[in-house]
Amino acid sequence: MPPDLRPRALFLSPEAPYPAVGGGALRSASIFEYLAARYAVDVIVFREPSAPDPRAAFPPGLARDIHVIELPYHSRSLPARGARNLERYLAGRVPLNDRFSGFAAPIAACVGGRRYDLTLIEHFWCAPYCGDLEAQSGRVVLDLHNVESSFYRRCAQAEPWPASLALRRFARASAALERRWLPRFSLLLAASAEDARSVREISPAARVEVYPNAIPLVPLPDLADQPALIFSGNLEYRPNVSAVRFFRKRIWPLIRECWPGLVWRLVGKNPQAVAKFVAGDARIELVGPVENAIQALASARVVVVPLLAGSGTRVKILEAWAAGRPVVSTSLGAEGLPVRDGEHLLLADNPEDFAAAVSRLLASPQLRERVGRAGRQLYESQFTWPQAWERLAAIGI
Repeated sequence: MPPDLRPRALFLSPEAPYPAVGGGALRSASIFEYLAARYAVDVIVFREPSAPDPRAAFPPGLARDIHVIELPYHSRSLPARGARNLERYLAGRVPLNDRFSGFAAPIAACVGGRRYDLTLIEHFWCAPYCGDLEAQSGRVVLDLHNVESSFYRRCAQAEPWPASLALRRFARASAALERRWLPRFSLLLAASAEDARSVREISPAARVEVYPNAIPLVPLPDLADQPALIFSGNLEYRPNVSAVRFFRKRIWPLIRECWPGLVWRLVGKNPQAVAKFVAGDARIELVGPVENAIQALASARVVVVPLLAGSGTRVKILEAWAAGRPVVSTSLGAEGLPVRDGEHLLLADNPEDFAAAVSRLLASPQLRERVGRAGRQLYESQFTWPQAWERLAAIGI
C-alpha cells in the first residue's frame, strides 16, 4: 500500500529504540518495526544531552518523520544524583516519570495538529502524555515494559536501608500514578501474564494484553564455549546492580573455590556502576559494552541470572537461549517465561543452591548441551519478533 494511503501512527518513546541493544531498546524496536510495516509512523523520541542524535540510528525509510526532544542536562555524578532523588523522595515524585515530565508543549509542536489512527507510548514514564494526545488519536496504547510500582517494591526488598526507604516511597507514588493513568488508555501491553495480572489488580477496568519480550531471529553462533560464567545487561540498571552484588558476595566465592580455572565476565554498558563490587579479583572480568551480546554469551560455559528484583521478563535469558547456552536463574529472574526447571534452565534461589546448579552444569557437558538446546528451541518457537508480532496482529494493532 502506498505510504500516503496507510493509516497513521505516532510512536512516542522516552528512549531511542536504536541501536537495538538491551532489553528496553529491543522491545521498543520490535513494536516500532511492526508499526512501520503497517502504518505511516511519526516518531517522537527524547535525547539525553550527551547521547548521539537518535535519528541517525533509525533504519532508513521506516519512519515518516522523526522528532527529537532534548532533555535538560543532569549531572550523573553521585552527589548530583543523590540530591535529585532526595528532592524527589521528599516531594513524592517518581524519578523517571519526573525526568520525562513537563514536555507537553514540545510534543504538541512535534504533532503539529496531525491526527493519528493510533498513538503508541513506550514506558509508563510517559503515560501522562495520554491526556495531551488522546484528542488527536483514534486509540492510545501504552506499552508497559515494567509494572513500575511492582518494580520499585521489589527493588526495595533487595536493597539495604536507606535506599529501601526511598524505593518504597517511589513504589507508593508509582501506584498512585498507575491508578490515575492506566484506565485512560485504549489498551495496555504487558510483558508477561504475571504483569498483566498486576495491572488488572491496579486497574480492573483497563484492557490489558500480553505482548512478550522478544528478539530478532538469529543463527545459532558457531563458537566453542570457554571456562567462563557470564552475566549480561545494563550494569547501571538497579536490579542488575543488586544481582552483581549478590552473586559477588554470596555465590561467586562458593563457585570460585571449586573451579580454579573459571572466570566470571560481566558484559554490558555502564560497567563503572558495578566496578567497586568486583574489584580485587583477577578472575572477574569487567568486559563492558559489546557490539553483539548473543555472540558474547556464546563464549560462556554457563550464563548466570541471579536477579533479586525486577518486573517484566528478562531479555538476557532470551539472548542466552539464542546463543544456545545453559542458564542458571533465580525464580524471579525467570518470572514470566514458560520454563520448566531442569529442562529450559536451572532455577535456584539461595546462594548454596545457585552455586550447586552452576557446578552441575560445569561438571556435565551433556547437561549443558541438553539445557542449552532446549532453551534455543523455546526461543525459536516463541520469542522471536515474528512470533511476537502475531500477538499484536491478533489484538488488532
